[in-house]
Amino acid sequence: MAGRGPIAGMARRAQPDDAGAGAAGQRRLRVGEELRHVLAQLLRPGRMRDPALADASITVTEVRVSPDLRNATVFVMPLGGGNADEVVAGLERGAAFLRGQVARAVTLRRVPNLKFALDRAFDSADRIAGILARPAVARDLGPRPDDDDAG
Repeated sequence: MAGRGPIAGMARRAQPDDAGAGAAGQRRLRVGEELRHVLAQLLRPGRMRDPALADASITVTEVRVSPDLRNATVFVMPLGGGNADEVVAGLERGAAFLRGQVARAVTLRRVPNLKFALDRAFDSADRIAGILARPAVARDLGPRPDDDDAG
């Protein structure tokens, strides 16, 4: 039998640059997006009993799932950014309850543990918008005066 050595029958572990590793990353993205949709429904105003969450309008911006699908970081932002720390603390208190609700809504072998974090992307976007609005930057981004002459 050609090609049958002691290593031929052994399963090969997937390496990060293998084509099969992309499928695992794709699964993580699909699971994260499904969790984001379910959590967005669960966190609608008036659905949670915690005083910090009772009337809060919370946006679930992203869910990042660990490679083993056992943990998920849920990035949230309260509407207007007000009392964000209280909202994240309330979500952490209700994480076990939310995990149970997610288990009822999603078909997974194991529902990931949920960890909540404030999404700082909005702060970065505001900072970048402020930089782009500066006169010196706007001047550099605008059309060149010599572009009008070449016609």
